[in-house]
Amino acid sequence: MSTQSILRGVGRGVFVVVILGVFTMVAIQYARIVHRNVVLAHALWVVQTDITRLASEKDRRTATISRLSDPQGAIPEIHDRLHLTMPNESIIYLKGNKPQTAPQ
Repeated sequence: MSTQSILRGVGRGVFVVVILGVFTMVAIQYARIVHRNVVLAHALWVVQTDITRLASEKDRRTATISRLSDPQGAIPEIHDRLHLTMPNESIIYLKGNKPQTAPQ
């Protein structure tokens, strides 16, 4: 074996090691980016779920506020909470088991 063929073999080995090193570094960076994207996608999903929940809660509260802003809507609520009655009205309290639904 000549010196030239040994140098050629060592050069090819170094070239393969450098290519494998570059490929490994790119793969590691790609894996980090994919992991970060998965984490951010999950965080985005959580935030969107919170936004949807808060929007429905806001709609419910807005409806309650508009109902209670009107005296005709507030009077029944006040009567229910304070257990008051209008003249010629009475309160009926029901106790007992909840009705069971029939199996289908």
